[in-house]
Amino acid sequence: MAKVNIGITEKNRQAVAAILNQILADEHILYNKTRSYHWNVEGSSFMELHKLYEEQYTALAEIIDEIAERIRTVGHYAEGRLKELLKLAALDEPQVPTRFEKQIPNLDADHETIIINLRKQITELDEKYKDIGSSDFLTGLLKQHEKMAWMLRSYVG
Repeated sequence: MAKVNIGITEKNRQAVAAILNQILADEHILYNKTRSYHWNVEGSSFMELHKLYEEQYTALAEIIDEIAERIRTVGHYAEGRLKELLKLAALDEPQVPTRFEKQIPNLDADHETIIINLRKQITELDEKYKDIGSSDFLTGLLKQHEKMAWMLRSYVG
C-alpha cells in the first residue's frame, strides 16, 4: 500500500481502523439479522414488515460499504472474513424469531447498542486520535441508526 499522509499519525490511523473494523463487524451482524427477519417474518403485517426490513438491510449494505471505504481511506484494510467479524462484533446472533413482536425489539436493541457505541467513538476519534473526518463520518452513521431505530419503535408503538 502506498504511504498515507493525511495529517494523522500511523499509530492513530491504526487505532481508528481498529475502531472502524469493530463497527463494520456490528453492521454485518445487524445486516444479516435484518435480512434474515425479512425472509422469515410471519403474521398479519408480513408485507409491510417485509418491505421495511428490505429498506433497512439495503441501507445497512450501503453503510457497510462506506465503512470499509473509510478504513481504506485512513490507510488500512477492511475486515471481510466472517469468522473475524464475529470475533470483533459486540452484537449477538440469537435464534431467528418469526414473529415481529420479537423481531422489532431485537433489531431496535441492536441499533441502540450501535448508537451508544457510536456516541462514544465519535468523541474518541476526534479528541484522542485527532481524526475529525472519521468522527464526522460516524456522526452521519449515528443519524442513520437513530432514524432506523425510530422507525422500528414507531411500528409497535
